[in-house]
Amino acid sequence: MKYTIAKSLIYLAIPAAIAITSCGENKKLSNESSNATAAAVNEKEGTTAENYQANPAKQDRKPADAATILARKQVPILCYHQIRDWRAKDSQTAKDYITPVATFKSHIKMLADSGYHTILPDQLYDYLVYGDPLPSKPVMITFDDTDMDQFTIAAPELKKYNYKAVYYIMTVSIGRMGKVKYMSSDQIKQLSDEGNVIGSHTYDHKNVKKYVAEDWVQQIDKPTKRLEEITGKEIEYFAYPFGLWNKEAIPELKKRGFKSAYILSTKRDENDPLFTIRRIIASGYWTAKTLHNSMINSF
Repeated sequence: MKYTIAKSLIYLAIPAAIAITSCGENKKLSNESSNATAAAVNEKEGTTAENYQANPAKQDRKPADAATILARKQVPILCYHQIRDWRAKDSQTAKDYITPVATFKSHIKMLADSGYHTILPDQLYDYLVYGDPLPSKPVMITFDDTDMDQFTIAAPELKKYNYKAVYYIMTVSIGRMGKVKYMSSDQIKQLSDEGNVIGSHTYDHKNVKKYVAEDWVQQIDKPTKRLEEITGKEIEYFAYPFGLWNKEAIPELKKRGFKSAYILSTKRDENDPLFTIRRIIASGYWTAKTLHNSMINSF
């Protein structure tokens, strides 16, 4: 969500030299080993973003219903945009979406000093749907809109604490080098290769509530394909531009294979809470203490 737009709208072989029956048995043993390894790591290490392994066995479990998902304690999810120092021309509203470098560093240090562990969307999904455990004091850190400073400033700061994050990419901006500089395809791939998650944030930030038929191709299908080509991974998570959504959008996202979608701090949908997961804007005005208080009060 660009701050300029938001102002106007108050925003992942063994050669076949033996008999078929043997191959089948090997596959079974391999799957069992994989399941056991994932479960052991998740249980022993506390399922932080750094050590989480998806458990293939979860597909055999019954997913929770909407009421159960809504009843689970919400995880604090922070949303950042630009990470740079304020300029004289920045408006008062814009500064909510521009986090000065020192402020951002103080935010992340506070999280680490306070014992927070970053988690990623797969972990949150498995927690909400299957009740899988999360680490103590989980937090999800997200970035919107592809700004270069997320790669050059934010990502290195997160690395200091072994933190991972989610980057929601607006594909129209990839590689642009105008007044505002944006990440290149190679930088997006590097973030993904380093264990962060790349998600979709549409083509050019068009409000989902205004979509007609062809918009779903332009704003969702084509960006998804491009991001999958860049990362070599499926794109399974979506952040609504401006945090705005409607009930008509949810089935469209579902049929395109998204597992969940993220809004901002408004009310979740009682029937589809996975597609209305709340985040809060980490305001550029907030001190580390204010951020901590807001996390506690909002979630």
